[in-house]
Amino acid sequence: MMRNTGLSTALVAVLSISVFALPTQAQMPQPPMADDPVPSQCLAMAKAIPGATYANFQLKRAGPLRPQFVSTGDQLVRFTYVGHSTYEIESPEGVVIATDYNGWLGNSMPTIATMNKAHRTHYTDTPDPGIHHVLRGWNPEGGPARHAVTVKDVYVRNVPTDIRRYGEMEADGNSIFIFETAGLCIGHLGHLHHPLTDKHYGAIGRLDVVMVPVDGGLTMSQNRMSELTKRLQSSIVLPMHRNGRSMESFLALLPDFAPEWRDSDTMEVSLRTLPSRPSIVILRGT
Repeated sequence: MMRNTGLSTALVAVLSISVFALPTQAQMPQPPMADDPVPSQCLAMAKAIPGATYANFQLKRAGPLRPQFVSTGDQLVRFTYVGHSTYEIESPEGVVIATDYNGWLGNSMPTIATMNKAHRTHYTDTPDPGIHHVLRGWNPEGGPARHAVTVKDVYVRNVPTDIRRYGEMEADGNSIFIFETAGLCIGHLGHLHHPLTDKHYGAIGRLDVVMVPVDGGLTMSQNRMSELTKRLQSSIVLPMHRNGRSMESFLALLPDFAPEWRDSDTMEVSLRTLPSRPSIVILRGT
């Protein structure tokens, strides 16, 4: 039986080119892994990195979306501004998340508490033992923190960033936490101290709602933070960590975003009610 050696050689050449043309793991950010993670619906790496189009030759690592992660777009997620960098986020199934939890802001017992260690208003060493999941944005044992946690209809992951401590940058000392629920992609930037790279944006993916520090000094300048906010292209921006700086000066840097001042410290959002024009929503107390 004769073989078409010319065709075989050509196929081998094409496959070799395809394999060597793929980005390495270091070039292509990967979400954190858990034993059985829910596939992230917020990752959009190729769109986040200019000029990049990735072909995915990886084996499928997770099955179809679980029923609790299939949204009609009508499910409401509640956001409540608690203070400083703490927002409480409540999912349709009642999972309560407290961001940058410090133990003394807020009255409810969160199901999930995220922390960052910039200073004591962002974390506590003695979280209430009733909190089921305490997620630190840094790894006490060194290296980056890696979280991929599923609680009912909520999936939480993180993207490590560096942090400035005592005048020097500490690698992987902060995390941007991303919460996926009711079809929404929600991000909390934490105590972000530096501009994000293309790899960071690729690992973050799409954010429909993002909580952004606007102090203009302890984190980043308002100019830099506004540029980052423009790049994320979120439908709703929730300011935090104001520290007395003018909200108007931050709004002036984002003229394409509609400002919305609310009389309440709480709002509810669904996938269907996201504004058509990007908006900065200032809840009472911010």
